[in-house]
Amino acid sequence: MKRHIKVSIITVCFNCENTIRDTIKNVLYQSYKNIEYIIIDGKSSDSTIEIIKEYIPLFKGRLRYISEEDNGIYDAMNKGIRLSTGDLIGIINGDDFYETDAVENIIEHIDLAKYQVLYGYCNVIYKGQVVKVMKTHHKRLTKDMIPHPTCFVTRQTYQNFGLFLTGFKIASDYELMLRFYKSKQVTFIQIPKIIANFRKGGVSTRSEMEERRLLERAWIWYRFGEISIKELIVCMFRYLLFSKKII
Repeated sequence: MKRHIKVSIITVCFNCENTIRDTIKNVLYQSYKNIEYIIIDGKSSDSTIEIIKEYIPLFKGRLRYISEEDNGIYDAMNKGIRLSTGDLIGIINGDDFYETDAVENIIEHIDLAKYQVLYGYCNVIYKGQVVKVMKTHHKRLTKDMIPHPTCFVTRQTYQNFGLFLTGFKIASDYELMLRFYKSKQVTFIQIPKIIANFRKGGVSTRSEMEERRLLERAWIWYRFGEISIKELIVCMFRYLLFSKKII
């Protein structure tokens, strides 16, 4: 085991009192221990901060948090990355949680390459039940996103290829991974094990949020040469039509 590798885990959250305990506990009880934990809270108005404070003594100096307003989830993630000091960085949101051997499985597969993204499988949980296992491979990144809650990225990758673009509100994680992939310099390693658990809300996949995601992805595909300007315009027109329907 490569115990010398320091891992930073970042959680971004806002009013997550019903789920944040699971997120924190599954970081605390990781089988791999060389971890620093950073929580970026968006100034929650519920009991999220009180719950975080309960766990500070248990981490014995390895947990720190900030609570302040931010410019969206990707701004919060960037804050966490800038505050981190680890060689490898993982991001798990306050609604989701890792398997307790997640980091150990990641560390077992890391190699000497400077630029790496290591990721695995992700359970999708709805109403307390696993309804799907996300296994998207990085070779499909030009079509679909790999499971972001499972991704661990070397610090040097962020330093060389940049952070999340805050102009995207839903699909910036996809833009980032596609940016890494398109560089041809970042090694992607898929680990065939469950790494994380993603809680899915009750919003329909045809919701306004999903339509917004499709629009943002269209911009991303166009930016990286995956679709034409004509195809982008079709996506924009579709989104505008959908927006009028829900007004």
